Amino acid sequence: MAKIIECIPNFSEGRDREKIEKIMDTVRGKEGVKLLDYSSDTDHNRSVVTLVGEPSKVEEVIINMAEKVYELIDMSTHEGGHPRMGALDVVPFVPISEVTMEECVEIANRVGKTIGEKFNIPVYLYEKAATASHRENLAKVRKGQYEGFFEKIKEEMWAPDYGPKEVNVKGGCVAIAARQPLVAFNVNLDTSNVEIADKIAKTVRHLGGGLRFVKAMGVMLEERNIAQVSMNLVNYEKTAVYRAFEMIKMEARRYGVSVVGSEVIGLVPMKSLIDCAEYYLQIENFSMDQILEKRISE
Repeated sequence: MAKIIECIPNFSEGRDREKIEKIMDTVRGKEGVKLLDYSSDTDHNRSVVTLVGEPSKVEEVIINMAEKVYELIDMSTHEGGHPRMGALDVVPFVPISEVTMEECVEIANRVGKTIGEKFNIPVYLYEKAATASHRENLAKVRKGQYEGFFEKIKEEMWAPDYGPKEVNVKGGCVAIAARQPLVAFNVNLDTSNVEIADKIAKTVRHLGGGLRFVKAMGVMLEERNIAQVSMNLVNYEKTAVYRAFEMIKMEARRYGVSVVGSEVIGLVPMKSLIDCAEYYLQIENFSMDQILEKRISE
């Protein structure tokens, strides 16, 4: 089998379709790389891209994407509901086939060094690529966001791994990682009170004493006038999607609020959804070998 990695770059533009498409043109039709998915959210003012390919080709595409992102996005005027620290906000690399996590760490370092030097951007490594334990968690790295980094970067413990020791006013900073696959899963509530979503998120997330491997925050969806609990499940095999969903429903009842829908952002492993079907349908003795498409593709 060929060496394959996945990369899920997030950039801080979700409203200007012309800019988004110009950035995506740096990915489309590139040899050795396949664009699997991309989606934009106007409330978050953010786009999430999923691509796979040969490691060296993916590295090349990410650098080209970064160049276009830094050309088109100005963080000094950016507003959005999702935490962010830079125009190119996060760039996680995930091993898929014949690639080790250690190799993804090396890729994260190479890409980080190039972005830091070529575009004059402070670079922070997180998850498996982190250079210190306090940098493993993206939420801790990104705390303070773009606006807060002008002071945060002056602290010795938050000096960047690559690039200058001052924030790039236009481009901000970037966080780059090597990590396992995660599930980005959001739950919408029938309330316009974002404080309720914040309280539920605090209860559900691991840092608040909630579910292990769950990161959560409250977000206001202005266009729909509803609040949302936005989550990353960083180990869906140990904390299943349905478990987080049921806990949110339970906590929402405390405030007289109901769940009106949910959404998956980007691509997710099939098993994460099969686990939900198995749970809700109470299927006994189920096996992945019973999935028609899986057997056909073997």
